[in-house]
Amino acid sequence: MANKIIMPKLSPTMEEGQISRWIKAEGDEIEANETIAEVDTDKATMEMTSLEPGTLLKIIVPAGENAKLGQTIGIIGKAGEDFAALLDEAASANGASAKAAEEEPAEAPKEDAKKDGGREVGHKTEGQPAETAGRSYDEQRPEAKEEARTETPKSEITNPESGNGRLIVSPIAARMAGENGIDLSTVKGSGPQGRIIKRDIEAALNSSQKSVVGVQSADSWQVAPSFAQADVQGASAFREENTSKMRQIIASRLAESIGPIPTFYLTVEIEMDKALDFRKSINAALKEDEKVSVNDVIVKVAAMASLKHPFVNSSYRSDKIRFYEDADVGVAVAIDEGLITPVVRGANKKGIAQIAKEVKELAGRARAKKLQPEEYTGATFSISNLGMFGIKEFTAIINPPEAAIFAIGGATPTAVVRDGEIVVRQMMHVTMSCDHRVIDGATGAKFLQTFKQMLENPILMLM
Repeated sequence: MANKIIMPKLSPTMEEGQISRWIKAEGDEIEANETIAEVDTDKATMEMTSLEPGTLLKIIVPAGENAKLGQTIGIIGKAGEDFAALLDEAASANGASAKAAEEEPAEAPKEDAKKDGGREVGHKTEGQPAETAGRSYDEQRPEAKEEARTETPKSEITNPESGNGRLIVSPIAARMAGENGIDLSTVKGSGPQGRIIKRDIEAALNSSQKSVVGVQSADSWQVAPSFAQADVQGASAFREENTSKMRQIIASRLAESIGPIPTFYLTVEIEMDKALDFRKSINAALKEDEKVSVNDVIVKVAAMASLKHPFVNSSYRSDKIRFYEDADVGVAVAIDEGLITPVVRGANKKGIAQIAKEVKELAGRARAKKLQPEEYTGATFSISNLGMFGIKEFTAIINPPEAAIFAIGGATPTAVVRDGEIVVRQMMHVTMSCDHRVIDGATGAKFLQTFKQMLENPILMLM
């Protein structure tokens, strides 16, 4: 008996997901618990497995499109089985026409069918009229010709050598290509309709296929760009990219934080010379690939200091305050689509070398979007460090339900007065964002005092 494949809840905060790619194509045999698709959630790319064996009879939501939790994205059953009734149900539930879906059965793909992994996949978006199925974004819109004069179509880049003059590129792939100097005309897309996606750019990077377009030698310049004349008329052309699920969730959570949460900020200046010497001593005893960073030391110190000031390691829960026995520290990691905070569990109980190893592993999986939900949720407080980018001081936004986040600036040589003399010390600014429902001004100040003392004299971590 044929059954619907529905979009599952793959992360705690997930409300909808984007089909990154279908691993199985229509007509493929599937075993129970076998991976059939990859789904981009708000925080990571997750594998979606089949709950039962059978044949993938129909893909309803194609790669690159979103589906809400519980929405039908495909149909599984026995080969040759009639699934028209399930198509009707799916179309009705999603406000689409069942007739439009039936006009393109899996066993008879049309000429405009999309290709996925070398197989023909005859499907279209639910609710899309049959006469527009398989057409490009521009071809479906009557105003496209006029807009084409002023802007680049969404997720498409002009390619004079291609059949229709365009390359279809995902927003992430376009950004990665731009950042790494990849000439998109040299990249073969493996996504639907030849769409260039993230893994194609990664493959190009691995094979060192970098573009040399726009690179000039020092002696080739004739006129400096700053002084060259340019004929600019009218407003700037622009392009738009679909907002990723991660970016949508980040926007929602930050809006939730900065509005309802009464936040105040405390900044302290810390002399880092002894902490830097402490780190140097640790690294002298470690292998090259085991070296610890300044941030690893800060994670350990913050965890130890928070246990001496329990309100910092707590969260506001309506009519209760939840105090945590261990410090689960969220470490902010920048990735292509925004920011994610992998969690170092029980950082107060771990050595700095162990913390360093875990942070490296978590950050690597975060950038590859392979973190599991339990690895990036449930921190008791977070640390965001922008010192490596030359930032001296900044404020960070609390990630609810945490009560605090620490914004770490860079340690820079600074002239200070010590014992009546001017000396140079490595000074670092730390700004603590506090949820005033839990942390009072004096509480936050006392925590920062302890935090400062431990960094300025690391042996105090043993007391």
